[in-house]
Amino acid sequence: MKKGLLIVTWIAGVLLFVVLAFVSFVLLKWDQKYDAPYPDIKASTDSTMIARGKYLVYGPAHCAGCHNPPERAKEAENGINHALIGGGEFILDPGIIRSRNLTPDMETGIGKLTDGEVARVMRNSIGHDGRPIFPFMPFQNMSDYDVASIISFLRSQEPVNNYVEPTEYTFLGKAILAFGLIKPVGPEKIPPKKVDIEVSEVYGEYLANSVANCVGCHSPRDLMTGEFTGPKLSGGLEFEEVPGAKFITPNLTPDPETGMITNWTEDVFVARFKSGGRVYEHSPMPWGSFAQMSEVDLRAIYKYLMALDPVSHKIEKTQHMLEVVSSE
Repeated sequence: MKKGLLIVTWIAGVLLFVVLAFVSFVLLKWDQKYDAPYPDIKASTDSTMIARGKYLVYGPAHCAGCHNPPERAKEAENGINHALIGGGEFILDPGIIRSRNLTPDMETGIGKLTDGEVARVMRNSIGHDGRPIFPFMPFQNMSDYDVASIISFLRSQEPVNNYVEPTEYTFLGKAILAFGLIKPVGPEKIPPKKVDIEVSEVYGEYLANSVANCVGCHSPRDLMTGEFTGPKLSGGLEFEEVPGAKFITPNLTPDPETGMITNWTEDVFVARFKSGGRVYEHSPMPWGSFAQMSEVDLRAIYKYLMALDPVSHKIEKTQHMLEVVSSE
């Protein structure tokens, strides 16, 4: 009897030690810092570059929908291009991720940051203080010219003093950071200096993967780590924009049976984006920003999507509302 009690006590002690060690490790290691070289990218006052940056910010890169409070972000759906004052909140299991003020305000914005520090956030997902940035911005492989153009536009804005509370991590989020499941992600290869803006599959691939983040939302992924878990652009990523409303992204590959846009013509594809209309109330698609994209960009993306290898991945339903499902 005493021996059995001793064994139980020993096991309980070991378990308690393991739990305390785990908690201590997480609390000590979650706030680790990272480093990477600063990209040799400089902002410019050139009007052409500023115009390109503005187009990317409010169009294909859809920055306004995230770097604004919810009420202003909603107005972006109607084509209202607010200054990027930050304050967007993404409530996830790892915590409340908050977007930063991107106006050149010296106290609350990017006014004190160097061009290299801003470029490193975009290219390597490392904040100016060394913290890792959750993989929401797919700009690691964006061209030097486009990164410089975006920074040039951000510098050209009027500064807005708007303090945003820091991101708050849950214990789960801290554990993910402590064990390195979220690490800074750099370019896959040396990014291009500049891309040719033309109706081509090559330019479409660049936009879909390095600017508009079609691949990030229309691919199966682990939302904890950002890792892809299935064929890219085959759909299946689940979003829960509001409690009780689940949206599952459709398959964009040209599979004849399960691809959503397989039977769309190029003109139909362009017209759908230009309409800016939201078919599903809780779709995470930034239709307001994408409606501002040029026909050249939209036609290039279409050519790229139609050139993909078909993937058979049927998405039975797109939007789920409290067990009541809307068909595609």
